[in-house]
Amino acid sequence: MSSSRKSRSVLLLLSALASALAGLLAVPGAAQAAAPSYVALGDSYSSGVGTRSYTSESGSCQRSTYAYPRLVASARGYSLDFRACSGATIGAVTNGQLSALNSGTDYVTISVGGNDAGFTGVLTECAQPGWLSDCNGAIDKARAFITNTLPGRLTTLYAAIKSRAPGAVVVVVGYPRIFMGEDCNAATWFSPAEETRLNSTADLLNAKLSAAARAKGFKCANPTSRFTGHAVCDDPEWINGLSNPISESYHPNRAGHSSGYKPLVQGLLVG
Repeated sequence: MSSSRKSRSVLLLLSALASALAGLLAVPGAAQAAAPSYVALGDSYSSGVGTRSYTSESGSCQRSTYAYPRLVASARGYSLDFRACSGATIGAVTNGQLSALNSGTDYVTISVGGNDAGFTGVLTECAQPGWLSDCNGAIDKARAFITNTLPGRLTTLYAAIKSRAPGAVVVVVGYPRIFMGEDCNAATWFSPAEETRLNSTADLLNAKLSAAARAKGFKCANPTSRFTGHAVCDDPEWINGLSNPISESYHPNRAGHSSGYKPLVQGLLVG
């Protein structure tokens, strides 16, 4: 065989070998499955208000890299679509967040209902001196709403989530008890009896969230036990007391998200 023919043969062999190797190297990338999709819906307890650090793109929604959806997504390797927004009500979630869901959504978390029940207004009322406020009246109004009106709204919302993401694992995330029976903040006047009633109202809200969730086959993440011993004025506290800015008040701090919510939600956001 001439040297030129041998050279051409070698070149052809090397070219074929290179093509084969390229094909082999491309297989893992092509076969690699996309990260499971995770959509985080809800209000300030999901967005991360209270952690004191928010992403610029989230604006007034105040989404934080320290919020439990970010922490869970990072730990599990999920692809996160973070839609939770400070101040969100059931209506806001329905109209502004559910569009993130589709038939390919694998996991969903949602915390909503506290703003519908007017919890911010109740806390503001009860934080005042007793002679200046009608704390019990505010609590009674919130409890009536939670008992009589909220369940129907939750049923409609959860049905919409089920319809948009029929194959998703959905975890409904509740609210912790905020108080531990004492008020250590100089500028607030929560009495022990008021704190007990406020905690009981959080329990009532969680019960309604759980009942509506289970009726749709969703999982429930009730944070009550995890936050026991870590309420406002506890040591260490995982929930901020009266804060500056005031919007940070009575929300889980970074420890509340990393040690309270993350392990609870992460254990359920599978399957």
